[in-house]
Amino acid sequence: MLRRTRSRLVVSAHCDLPCGVYDPAQARIEAESVKAIMEKYQDNDDPAFRARALQIKEQRAELVKHHLWVLWTDYFKPPHFEKYPQLHQLFNDATKQAGAAGAKGKVDPAEGQKLLDQIAEIDKIFWETKKA
Repeated sequence: MLRRTRSRLVVSAHCDLPCGVYDPAQARIEAESVKAIMEKYQDNDDPAFRARALQIKEQRAELVKHHLWVLWTDYFKPPHFEKYPQLHQLFNDATKQAGAAGAKGKVDPAEGQKLLDQIAEIDKIFWETKKA
């Protein structure tokens, strides 16, 4: 009886999929929508418009959280968190800012800007990790 032997090839990567599929731009685009909706909400007194704006803003804020969570859990790995010890807190703060405590629960464009600023910090670190 012939026996086949297979060589084992061990592969490792810093992310679950080949590089190029992750990008904080997705979270930023949705956060820009959130802030723009907040601004439009402030400029319009029509109750129907405001109700629709709140609904869309909350949907977009959920998408921000989703895109941030994907980066946090799928792209960034232990070596990144070792090199950037503030990263866990930054993601935690940004997802909370996208949630009820910030963009999702409020209509002040300054809250939307805070979220954009936090995403910009994540984006900076993200691109630094891509250079390595």
